[in-house]
Amino acid sequence: MDVNIVDTTLRDGEQKAGIALGINEKVKIAKILDDIGIYQIEAGSAAMGGEEKASIEKIAALGLKSKISSWNRANIKDIDASIDCGVDIVHISIPTSDLQIKSKLGKDKAWVLERIKKCTTYALEKGYEVTVGMEDATRSDINFLIEFCTVVSEIGIKRIRYSDTVGISYPRKVFYSIKKLLQEVPIEMEIHAHNDFGMALANSLAAVEAGAKFANCTISGVGERAGNCDFIKFAQTLDMFEGEKVCPLNIEQILRCLSL
Repeated sequence: MDVNIVDTTLRDGEQKAGIALGINEKVKIAKILDDIGIYQIEAGSAAMGGEEKASIEKIAALGLKSKISSWNRANIKDIDASIDCGVDIVHISIPTSDLQIKSKLGKDKAWVLERIKKCTTYALEKGYEVTVGMEDATRSDINFLIEFCTVVSEIGIKRIRYSDTVGISYPRKVFYSIKKLLQEVPIEMEIHAHNDFGMALANSLAAVEAGAKFANCTISGVGERAGNCDFIKFAQTLDMFEGEKVCPLNIEQILRCLSL
């Protein structure tokens, strides 16, 4: 399977009510995630500025083995803020559902395609690895998702994030949607699941079964609203039932690291 973890504790995890991490706490968590062997750490959203941007800069400067990324809206100012931080990966996210394109952006699908082309091309020309997120993918028209993925793939994007932004999907739908996208477009898929209906783990596993090579997780499943996919549960399930290790350490070693 060759599944890689993209840990978003420092970005989506911190959006949980009651969680407010300081710079030193974020640095400590990043070092622990690196010790565990996490492939990629989503360190925050640099466009927020202040301590958020400062913490991303500090984490990016640590020289960790884990790749460091920053989350961005589809605009050049966001991307420049991430570039200023010296991250390894620039992640650009944009709504793809009719509902959010209209309510959040006040635009149409043609605008979304042009916007993502402009922003991804800009970041790629700056020499950065770029990944793209499809916000509210689980409520998006599958034919538009195919068109969207085709457009960014032709630009040079290698990985797309399929996001269950509002946590309303279920395993069978996630499986068939990702399977269809992978059949139609030569691109790697990443799953971002929320736990509003208790499906974050199941949806992430379904995505992996369909061929996704990357999964977003957080420590203890913390995250906005009901949370995200729990890293330990995800890692343990794949290890026990599929013999797939998502990081070099065993579960006992991971738990020891997280208890520090």
